[in-house]
Amino acid sequence: MDSIELIGMISIIMAGATVGIGAPITAIGEGWAVSRAMSALAQQPDAAPVISRSLFIGLAMIESSAIYCFVVSMVLIFANPFWNHFLGVAGG
Repeated sequence: MDSIELIGMISIIMAGATVGIGAPITAIGEGWAVSRAMSALAQQPDAAPVISRSLFIGLAMIESSAIYCFVVSMVLIFANPFWNHFLGVAGG
């Protein structure tokens, strides 16, 4: 196995691990945030606009971590800088 195949294999495994770990953690965080917001809305219905606004800002921040995981996995698969480096060194 040469270095190009090894880099490709490791890149694909790490891309899967990035999404496989990042997506469930994000889903758990979003579920926890929505659960707490619904509990707060049930206790203080008058504060609904403030709680909802804070919830949506928090969900956007939580979701951004899943988007970053997706972007990293796409870079590892399609635009991996290590492949270009080793292809240049190999003369291919």
